Amino acid sequence: MRLETNNSGNLSDAASSGVLADRRIVLGITGSIAAYKSASIASSLVKLGAQVNVGMTDNATRFIGSATLAGITHNPVVTSLWDGNSDLGIDHVSLGVNAECILIAPATANTIAKLATGVTDDVITATVAASSAPLVVAPAMDADMFRSHALQRNLDTIKGDGARIIGPETGRLASGIDGLGRMSEPDDIVDSVRAVLGVRYGDYSGLRVAVTAGGTREPLDPVRVITNRSSGKMGYSIAEAARDRGADVTLITAPTALRKPGSVRMISVETVDEMRDATLPAAMQSELLIMAAAISDFKPRHLSGQKIKKNADEVLSLELESVEDWMPLATGPKLVKVAFAAETGDAAKKAITKTGRKGAAFTVANDVSEPGSGFGTDTNRVDLIDAEGNIESLPLLSKYEVANAILDRARAYR
Repeated sequence: MRLETNNSGNLSDAASSGVLADRRIVLGITGSIAAYKSASIASSLVKLGAQVNVGMTDNATRFIGSATLAGITHNPVVTSLWDGNSDLGIDHVSLGVNAECILIAPATANTIAKLATGVTDDVITATVAASSAPLVVAPAMDADMFRSHALQRNLDTIKGDGARIIGPETGRLASGIDGLGRMSEPDDIVDSVRAVLGVRYGDYSGLRVAVTAGGTREPLDPVRVITNRSSGKMGYSIAEAARDRGADVTLITAPTALRKPGSVRMISVETVDEMRDATLPAAMQSELLIMAAAISDFKPRHLSGQKIKKNADEVLSLELESVEDWMPLATGPKLVKVAFAAETGDAAKKAITKTGRKGAAFTVANDVSEPGSGFGTDTNRVDLIDAEGNIESLPLLSKYEVANAILDRARAYR
């Protein structure tokens, strides 16, 4: 039986279907040179559908103008405890009460000390005190300041109070030295906000999800490999969607050119055997396993210890052997498994036997020869096939939307 799903098929991606859609986020900016990155953070949050209000300390305004943030967020920027733009007439109270998440990026040592001791003498610390929303803090300071006992003690205090700390990273600092103290990149900070909101509001909160991604590589010699065209985009989208819905995500990935999703545990592998050895233990600890990786079907029977030399007068023959299908070995006390099948031509029909054979709840099949579908694209058109052979056909969607459709279906098996 085939069920055609009536979705619009628009490509609004995470902006409409993600955890940040219509969420009220307060972005606090304090006096660090890293404040110039805050404009990018605000822009990303707005693009993902969030309603963003910005609060700035007086020192922050020396690094970036409030007009920039007001233009990005389309909301007035609060820079003083005496501002009165809200209906309450007390902006920091209004921001705190209405916030669903507070992000401080950058957070200076001074601000972290105030948060740890309960001082509320600026708009950022007063907003935090007036709110029960989750707090995300992105420190930014010189390396010696970050290493100081006082700063570390204050970080431990606010972490104990429930704050989520993102970063800092090692890199070039304003002082000109390289060290630990550089604020995390905007994309990673935004990912941290998405993860925090997912845990609070998502339907996968408290669940552990393992996802495989990318195309495995089997070596021919120290230089060459046999692989496939998988970009990893589908698996990475699933990992992001699961994180956004509150899951504790482990992403087991073959080599890709993609940015690592923030707030996701990542295990890098290369060969089929490495993928198996990482996935089976992760499955045992998970409630959901989604096998989105394009795992090699064949590998060279013999591995050359030296680079195989080219000879223009000869034809090179390779002897290949089948790779073990180890997905049936993936088990866990509460594990639900989802298989993938990349086919060419009539994907659903060719994949219909895979669900039962692999012990999966359902198989996600896609015809990689269809326009806009398959390897390397940002969109996909898939069929979901259960163990009874029932087929749900989805229209062409963004891979993030496909990921959420897969997670929706998987919820029914829990």
